[in-house]
Amino acid sequence: MSVVFKYMKPYTWMMMCAVMLLSAEAYLALILPGFMADIVNDGVITGHLSVIWRNGVFMLGITVLAMATALITGFFTAKTATGVANDLREAVFAKVLRFTNAEVNKFSTSSLITRTTNDVMQVQNTLMMAIRQFIYMPILAVGGIIRALERSTTLAWLVVGATAVMLALMAILFFVMLPKFTKWQSLIDRINLITRENLSGILVVRAFSSQIFEKNRFAVANQDLAANEKFVGVTFAFMTPIIMLILNLTTALIVWVGAHQASAFRADIGDIFAFLQYGMLIIFAFLMISMTFVMVPRAVVSAGRIKEVLDTEGGIVFKKNPVPLPADFKGKVEFRGVDFKYPDATAEDDNVLTDVSFTARPGQTTAIIGATGAGKTSIFKLILRFFDVTGGGIFVDGIDIRDLRKEELHDKIGFVAQKATLFKGTIRSNLLYANKDATEEQVRDAVDIAQSTGFVEGKPEGYESNVAQGGSNFSGGQRQRLSIARALVKDAPIYLFDDSFSALDLKTDALLRAALKKKRGDRTIIVIAQRVSSIMDADQIIVIDHGHVAGRGTHAELMQNCEVYKEIAASQLESS
Repeated sequence: MSVVFKYMKPYTWMMMCAVMLLSAEAYLALILPGFMADIVNDGVITGHLSVIWRNGVFMLGITVLAMATALITGFFTAKTATGVANDLREAVFAKVLRFTNAEVNKFSTSSLITRTTNDVMQVQNTLMMAIRQFIYMPILAVGGIIRALERSTTLAWLVVGATAVMLALMAILFFVMLPKFTKWQSLIDRINLITRENLSGILVVRAFSSQIFEKNRFAVANQDLAANEKFVGVTFAFMTPIIMLILNLTTALIVWVGAHQASAFRADIGDIFAFLQYGMLIIFAFLMISMTFVMVPRAVVSAGRIKEVLDTEGGIVFKKNPVPLPADFKGKVEFRGVDFKYPDATAEDDNVLTDVSFTARPGQTTAIIGATGAGKTSIFKLILRFFDVTGGGIFVDGIDIRDLRKEELHDKIGFVAQKATLFKGTIRSNLLYANKDATEEQVRDAVDIAQSTGFVEGKPEGYESNVAQGGSNFSGGQRQRLSIARALVKDAPIYLFDDSFSALDLKTDALLRAALKKKRGDRTIIVIAQRVSSIMDADQIIVIDHGHVAGRGTHAELMQNCEVYKEIAASQLESS
């Protein structure tokens, strides 16, 4: 729970106010039985109505004051719990945004979602209960014991015995429940994973008629979670009647023993009434603490899972004193003997890239082609520094990218991913995602280059047209072109296109490449492609084969001296 205490520090003054108010509230609750004893001893038995009225008014005033105190305490408690939860969510989300693919894969996307939402909610709910119960109830219990002893020492053993039994019960419950709550959170992760996979891959599931298989897979995970929850629920169900049994037995014993003492004139009836109330307050305090304790194990597990995310250091280490890029930055990209192996690879695994060297210059289009799995996309991940090279180096304008500030490096790159991703909002909000300060002219120019003007301006609402989650209300080609336009709005010195023309027909592909060369031809453009027709006019083509550079040159040169490229070109020409 150390991570929770850390994030509670900004709310220390609220906590102090809550502690003082809870202490006052507990004090007010503890003096009420004394007034009741005085009413019985000095008012009811003696027949003095004035004592009854006076003490009754005092009790009413104390009750109203206690209610007001409880309301103000509730405000501070809720403010603290929700504030800590808000800060934890922001911290986890910010941390995840800095994760590389290796850290995301380590936790899994579904688990990170659970940790950001469900785990934080568990901490919030427990904190809201604990602030009150672990401060107010102990004061009430200790104060009740002291007050009860003042009224009758001979009855004290009843309360002490009941207290000891309840403490033992809470300890057993805590240690029994902790492993179950640990398992609970992992089972929720599993449910989220299966649900997420099915929702994102629903078309594949239906296409292969795998609904029954997926239903059974979900049922197994759901039954495991239900069995775990059932154990927890049954345990809690047994706990409540046991505590009520202790409460009722203690009450009966106090009444029985107290009645014998009163009949023997060893105790006043009012004092027995007060002791009975103090006994109930003490047992009620432990009852509420035990109810909070059932939430603590799950909150402890959730806090540990949150801390695990926050304590995870990214695989990419950025320098504290980065080298600034020159004011006349050109955008030349150089690979110098680059070797690369993914962080989770074993020592026996081959490199993804081995001794890769090439230079992409401003004013030129550099194309990268190769078979599936050859290592093409890994090249872009290294340029963007999603991973670090394991050998050699990558340089921009002669500066090693490991010496640069991440934000400054990314600010110089316009990137279009292999999978076109749009965000819920409007076409305009998606286009401005890369450059919020872009002018209307820049937006329209980027859309024009991406060959999107026709379908964007053809919509009734134009640039303000709605974009559904993931861009599901657009075709694959439209999403791809909007993703390209978004990168072009950035107007960066370097553009990376990761197989970004695959969903376009040949005519649109050719028009887009021609417009790109005409209006962004002075930039460094690096294109990963599968179609030879998309890169035939590139200034240089890098052929990657099993992580090695198998050829370098223009289309005509490679057709003469690169067997791998000739095989790729021949297979596509034959298929066409």
